[in-house]
Amino acid sequence: MLFNSSGFLFLYLPVVLSGYALLAHARPRWTTGWLAAVSLFFYGYWNVRYLPLLMASILFNYWAAGRMVAASAAWRRSWLVFALAANLALLGYFKYANFFIASVNALAGAHLHGWEVVLPIGISFFTFTQIAFLVDCYRGLAGEYRLVNYALFVSYFPHLIAGPVLHHKEMMPQFERTPGLNAADVAVGLSIFVVGLAKKVLLADPLSTLVAPVFAVDAHPQLLEAWIGTLAYTFQLYFDFSGYSDMATGLSRLFGVKLPLNFNSPYQAANIAEFWRRWHMTLSRFLRDYLYVPLGGNRHDRYRNLMLTMLLGGLWHGAGWTFVVWGGLHGLYLVAHHGWIALAGQGPSRWWGRMLTFFAVLAAWVVFRAPELSTGGDILLAMVGGNGVALPRGLAPYASYLPAGWSVEGIRWIDFSGVAVPVLLLAMVLAFAAPNTQQIFRHYAPGIEQMLSTPRRLLWSWHPHNYWSLALSMLFLACVFSMNRVSEFLYFQF
Repeated sequence: MLFNSSGFLFLYLPVVLSGYALLAHARPRWTTGWLAAVSLFFYGYWNVRYLPLLMASILFNYWAAGRMVAASAAWRRSWLVFALAANLALLGYFKYANFFIASVNALAGAHLHGWEVVLPIGISFFTFTQIAFLVDCYRGLAGEYRLVNYALFVSYFPHLIAGPVLHHKEMMPQFERTPGLNAADVAVGLSIFVVGLAKKVLLADPLSTLVAPVFAVDAHPQLLEAWIGTLAYTFQLYFDFSGYSDMATGLSRLFGVKLPLNFNSPYQAANIAEFWRRWHMTLSRFLRDYLYVPLGGNRHDRYRNLMLTMLLGGLWHGAGWTFVVWGGLHGLYLVAHHGWIALAGQGPSRWWGRMLTFFAVLAAWVVFRAPELSTGGDILLAMVGGNGVALPRGLAPYASYLPAGWSVEGIRWIDFSGVAVPVLLLAMVLAFAAPNTQQIFRHYAPGIEQMLSTPRRLLWSWHPHNYWSLALSMLFLACVFSMNRVSEFLYFQF
């Protein structure tokens, strides 16, 4: 079930909210169980065969954490190693087994047969969430919780399939609070959700028509095609992920639960380290706290630890050499950044740093999106003119004025008559110059709450909050009428 589907918007969500509101009034202690149950249903709706896998993972890790908390110091480490090995084995089988077999076949000339494995959706997110919990239990930073609370913590439907990576110390206290729907939370939650839905439906989805043909195997795009296709993917991924993060935040806020911030205008970053403090922030936090620091952090061979962390972070995104190379590129970027700081004492100026960071990230996205390394290399070659230069056919009357070797017949994949290119230009402006969602809503109390208390006065006085409500309502309608082709979120595959 997708957030941007009619079934979710007009059936699942109203049922969940209604059930939560009724139970909060009649049986407050049942609300946690209700949210856990509907979250498990949400997961099982995609493929019910993998629902037992998620439930088994929850039960095993809850049991292992309990044994770890109760064990003596001498046995606690053994329990941790056992539990981590089980989680990594599960993730390795479903996500990396066929990648390993294919790599062995390619390197050794073997003919091993792969397995028919379907990747369970969200497995990386619920596995990493529980690994962090286990490590904190070992460190004595997590206590025992009720099973239903732990099940909700892992399966909570706003985050389950594409993040953020949750941490128990942020979520468990919120699940313990007095339940109930609050008008202000509902107003803020719906507003943020609509903004996220618009990012996905009105910005990210239209850009897909510019991306797929350019990144197809053997497409061999030329200069203009390669740049437009790469820019389109760069901003498609941006608004797809940003939109999902907003929708998850908004949905959770409906129940009064605040998710950790996961996206903060990363293309406005002045350097690559700042980019990773703004992009997929909860994953960056996990990699720092549970991988980089245990490897030695800044204390022992900082550059090696950075590279290993980013290589493993790349592999987390997908079982393929393109993801490993993408992680390696970002590892090199971070090593170069910290090396430059160590030598020069400071980085480049902010405006120059933003340009350099963006183009470095853009080049890495080419490898990230490419179906194979050779296709990514071909697109990067095309971006520097290695595959030739072609211009739109509309410039044919001016062909005699073009430099020698330039053609007006080579544009194959870019449709300049559609909405995709204008949407790309709008997306670039918004990503580079507009405030992000949390900046917009930081000091804003939506007018819905005031409408609930004094509807007649506000209806006729047109308080500024009413303009916001009207604008968000129109934005929601535009999204609904644009959902004729529902598309998955790009981060679902990770």
